[in-house]
Amino acid sequence: MTYGELYKYGELALEAAGVAEASLDARLLLEYICHTDRNELIVHADRRRSSLEEQFYRTVIEKRAERVPLQYIIGEQEFMGLRFKVNEHTLIPRQDTEILVEEALHRLSDGMRILDMCTGSGCILLSLLRYSNECEGVGIDISGEALMVARENAEQLHLEASFLEGDLFAPLADFVSDKTTDRLFDMIVSNPPYIETAVISTLMPEVRGHEPTKALDGGGDGLHFYKEIVVQAPMYMRKGAHLLFEIGCGQGEAVMSLMRAAGFEQVGIFKDYAGMDRVVSGVKG
Repeated sequence: MTYGELYKYGELALEAAGVAEASLDARLLLEYICHTDRNELIVHADRRRSSLEEQFYRTVIEKRAERVPLQYIIGEQEFMGLRFKVNEHTLIPRQDTEILVEEALHRLSDGMRILDMCTGSGCILLSLLRYSNECEGVGIDISGEALMVARENAEQLHLEASFLEGDLFAPLADFVSDKTTDRLFDMIVSNPPYIETAVISTLMPEVRGHEPTKALDGGGDGLHFYKEIVVQAPMYMRKGAHLLFEIGCGQGEAVMSLMRAAGFEQVGIFKDYAGMDRVVSGVKG
């Protein structure tokens, strides 16, 4: 088959499967298999591809038609201008989360110590380290498999960070008894699970069927992890340190109330590019 014929096959197959961006995904998967770019399709659509390439392309199109996310098939996703490895053990980094990173960067100074709670692929922490100078980063996640991906991403980006496995602040148990302040954090960032349990079954097939449920499920009201983090976080923060959360739609006021009740000051909310509440931040008093 020619390059153009393969593309048309993929486009039609994905359209029939109900994939929202069938044309785009068919092209990206074709580029992935053939190691080409968009220009190849425009200029050389009549160029024949090998039988092996055709076989592999049919295989990945079948996977995408089964609603396996494109990023899991390709094995990576762009975030903050960087490429991150992803797999079924990690959430796929999304553009909305870049708002959290951007707000954190506004508050980040050289040499700060950063904690990323529920780090997943490490995309938030590693982006902050990549675009700052001499900062120290620690990422915590309950999933050892996710942390393996985070460590691979750190190595791929030539960045140094510590990744600890455990439930929220549990890996820092020894930290509490340490009376010195040099291990306290200047910033804690988190994109925790925040989807209400009952809502998960209504999400698009790519999400509910393939992304890790424990990275999505925020409990009955979606606020479980916010409640836990805002209470525990102050023990690990310097005075004047920043706490920043990504939030879900409609959670802004509730998360701000939790932070104020825990003693945080200068609590504010920030919107994403679609005008939706996306980040809540506060300062330890």
